[in-house]
Amino acid sequence: MTNQLFTFRVALERLHLGPLGRYVDAFAEWLSEQGYSKCGLKYRMRLVAALSRWMHQQGLDMCALDEKTAVTFLQFRRLDHCVDGNDRPTLRSLLEHLRQSGVLPPAASEVDDSEMSRIVGNYAEYLTHERRLTKVTLDNYLPTVRLFLEERFGTRPLVLGEITPADIARFVLRHARTLSRVRAKLLVTALRSFFRFLHLRGEIRADLAAAVPTVANWRMENVPKWIPTEQVEQLLKSCDQKRLTGQRNYAILLLLVRLGLRSGEVVGLALDDIDWEAGEITIRGKCRRSDRLPLPRDVGEALARYLRYGRPRCSTRHVFIRMKAPHRGFLRSSSVYSLVRRAFDHAGLKPVQRGPHILRHSLATSMLRKGASLGEIGQILRHRKLTTTQIYAKVDLESLRTIAPAWPGGEP
Repeated sequence: MTNQLFTFRVALERLHLGPLGRYVDAFAEWLSEQGYSKCGLKYRMRLVAALSRWMHQQGLDMCALDEKTAVTFLQFRRLDHCVDGNDRPTLRSLLEHLRQSGVLPPAASEVDDSEMSRIVGNYAEYLTHERRLTKVTLDNYLPTVRLFLEERFGTRPLVLGEITPADIARFVLRHARTLSRVRAKLLVTALRSFFRFLHLRGEIRADLAAAVPTVANWRMENVPKWIPTEQVEQLLKSCDQKRLTGQRNYAILLLLVRLGLRSGEVVGLALDDIDWEAGEITIRGKCRRSDRLPLPRDVGEALARYLRYGRPRCSTRHVFIRMKAPHRGFLRSSSVYSLVRRAFDHAGLKPVQRGPHILRHSLATSMLRKGASLGEIGQILRHRKLTTTQIYAKVDLESLRTIAPAWPGGEP
């Protein structure tokens, strides 16, 4: 692989000096499969060669290569002002490749045997294996639990039996006022779950879940935010489908607009989830639930165009991947949020909300105004309960006017 990047014999010889010399070609091949350009590959190979020569000068062999060694090497390069923003990610990729290949042993995980880690770790295991909750839920619950324990005990030993209802109330009041209502509800839900866990495991005598204050929540108090059909079409037209990125973004927006997908469902969509013969698509949503939906014609055409012409070649099974190397699926839902926000900016639209969920609300509102029942809308949006869909009745003003009683003294 390297002889395709460097034509001069002296450069090739320098590339293979030092303890890393025998692994340079395999690493270059591995990076090439992830979509790096020839220019990007040449820079990264020179960096690895420099690391290899430095290790030889320092008398280090392959066994000494780890994250600490990589940091020391970058500090050495910084003295000569040779450090680039891609250096650290490149060395991380090198370590990953060498470990996958069996050249280096797996990274030694730092063992945190503190009481805090034991409790939070046991709670995480309980949520995962006994409650069967997703990683997203753990990412929401665990920071809240850790923050509570840190504020309650500080650097002192964690004596869970000392926790009182007053401690819980003060924590909730202190943090809930700085959060949105949704995040505040999530905070108290996480605390209730944690205290139930402690009571079940015998860590505390009383079930303190009942001591967690309730965040005021009136059902159906808000009207869903949505945008009219004309603005939805304007948003779709803003995608430049002559560009590969535009083809990908257009397919993503169509899934959000036509099927009301959540951002996490877009991120998790895999090639095997599309049944081209049946014209159906499998959506893997919340609570490990999967649903099969019909694949609209325009969505199918956009997906096929992207997969055939716009999607870079790579080994991942994710449908939507990064256009820049390394080619891999989106790591988190925030990537889709950022994509939609940029699309709104490009289209010159400034709705109250500019995330993917406003497109989901817009789909439900459009269906309702075209005569669809709440049950049909709930099926498309994959709601488990009809009461979840009922909030969209508040946007059907024409139907509401027919059932609203006349104001006393007003016009009939």
